[in-house]
Amino acid sequence: MSFSGRVKEELSYQTGSAMHCRIAEIAAILSMNGQIFQDKEGKVSIKIHTENLAVARKYFTLVKKTYNIDVDLCIRSHIHTGKNRTYILEVKEDYAARKILSSVKFMNGDGKIEEDYAIVHPLIFQKACCKRAFLRGLFLCAGSISEPEKTYHFEIVCTTVERAQQVCDMMKIFNIDGKWITRKKYYVVYIKEASQIVDMLNVMEAHVSLMELENIRILKEMRNSVNRRVNCETANISKTVSAAVKQIEDITYIRDTVGFSELTDGLKEIAQLRLEYPEASLIELGKLLSTPVGKSGVNHRLRKLSLLADELRAKS
Repeated sequence: MSFSGRVKEELSYQTGSAMHCRIAEIAAILSMNGQIFQDKEGKVSIKIHTENLAVARKYFTLVKKTYNIDVDLCIRSHIHTGKNRTYILEVKEDYAARKILSSVKFMNGDGKIEEDYAIVHPLIFQKACCKRAFLRGLFLCAGSISEPEKTYHFEIVCTTVERAQQVCDMMKIFNIDGKWITRKKYYVVYIKEASQIVDMLNVMEAHVSLMELENIRILKEMRNSVNRRVNCETANISKTVSAAVKQIEDITYIRDTVGFSELTDGLKEIAQLRLEYPEASLIELGKLLSTPVGKSGVNHRLRKLSLLADELRAKS
């Protein structure tokens, strides 16, 4: 199972203790996957279509626990097409359907069904706990998280720009900077920062998945830190070796052309030490001198030898 699937599996068992929180989550699921039907006699029914077992389980549990209403469940298999199963949950009884729709504000006091129930009434999520439940319901129906070992990406797909903005505004209440983009005919709210995704999992109360993501995140950061350090040390070693090779070439050229007799005692000594200890660092060379000097002093002398070698090459 993917990481996104594990998060949804965990959230499917996370049910709010307060009725207003459960109603907020039911409103989110209905607004995403719900269909409302009214026959010629005016009788109302509600139907949910989903291919996600976690959504079906959660909706069934929420309705039973909140209203003590039985939901008819039908499982449709797609043997010929090779697609996943479709779970169809239906509340057929008119009184039960109206009770649900009234509580989630999809039906007004006169029994009229709202034309656009994709936008949930603000009264449904007045409290912070209700906003958590609402976001949890939205993610269950239309959300996904990428595999954290590869990249960090959280998204909720919305059908209208108003819903996308509503989700972004709700995230801001929890100090999460959600953004949205247009993808074909949908509006996708997304988060790309790992720390913000962790915060979002905390908001939805997916604490097990949160710890899993944090563990992966820590391992990745440690691995990246080690790789950076190794690369830095490798680059420094390569730079040191290249500089030493150049110094030896210059000193050898001076020795083979004019010899060391024309050099000062300080330059002569450092030239001989460099040839004798080709792998030594500048600090180590400085300690080997008859009168020890620091790294900058050794570098200064070797730079003089390099300039002298360049002058000799230019003359020749």
